[in-house]
Amino acid sequence: MKRQNQSSVFDFILLGFSNFPELQRQLFWVFLVDYLVTLLGNAIIIVVISLEQSLHVPMYLFLLNLSVVEVGFSAVIMPEMLVVLFSENTRITFAGCFAQMYFILLFGGTECFLLGAMAFDRFAAICHPLSYPVTMNKRVFTKLVIFSWVSGIMVATVQTLWVFSFPFCGPNEINHLFCETPPVLELACADTFLFEIYAFTGTILIVMVPFLLILLSYVRILLAILKMPSTTGRQKAFSTCASHLTSVTLFYGTASMTYLQPKSGYSPETKKLMSLFYTLLTPLLNPLIYSLRNSEMKRVLLKVWRRKVDLHTF
Repeated sequence: MKRQNQSSVFDFILLGFSNFPELQRQLFWVFLVDYLVTLLGNAIIIVVISLEQSLHVPMYLFLLNLSVVEVGFSAVIMPEMLVVLFSENTRITFAGCFAQMYFILLFGGTECFLLGAMAFDRFAAICHPLSYPVTMNKRVFTKLVIFSWVSGIMVATVQTLWVFSFPFCGPNEINHLFCETPPVLELACADTFLFEIYAFTGTILIVMVPFLLILLSYVRILLAILKMPSTTGRQKAFSTCASHLTSVTLFYGTASMTYLQPKSGYSPETKKLMSLFYTLLTPLLNPLIYSLRNSEMKRVLLKVWRRKVDLHTF
């Protein structure tokens, strides 16, 4: 991509929803509430699972890691997004944009693998309950968690360094809410064809492969559920699986649409909306889906609440 202006870019301007100035202030309050609820919901999960010894099993420890990812994801994106929506100071430094993109990719990549590991855990527990303690022992659990985090770090390191190795000659306006790969890549004044091939291949491996494995595991889980003798048990299991699949499809679907073609023909506003689904909505929904619909988590939350009430009483 050739630019007439060959001067270096030292910072970027995030445009946000500048085409709809009357909407920006309203969105600020909506996103602020979303951010606070997301932090609160995931923080409760982290604290409860950490403190309650009975929840120190793979299923809940995976959930704890997922909540850590969601808190990190939200903390990296939301404060800067709120500044963009509320104030006229929408500049972000070159280093700040680099850091934001790095952590978005780190937490996003880690979540992709963690959700796959969680689906495998549920598949092993429901479809092979007798061999589950051996299949998902402490060593296997630890390896899956380490693999998820290390994979996220590797994806973030390679992709962010590659994107910021391109020259940016101007303009410096990012038509987005935060420093995400596709809108930043559009400003590069160099041939990005090889990177786009990498992005396509990487998205297939990091997003689509785990997503397909999750779908396959849930097909097996649903077949196992159909064999349950209890109608109530089947309904409860179907309800839980449906909510999990909704969250997973929302996350993987919008992420794949964004990253499969970094320079796709979607309008900037469409790209912003797709990004909001997996950066704003899924961190908010996951605590509700994975915790409040879980009887064991609800039991422990009530236990912690009663303990707190008793302490205040005495």
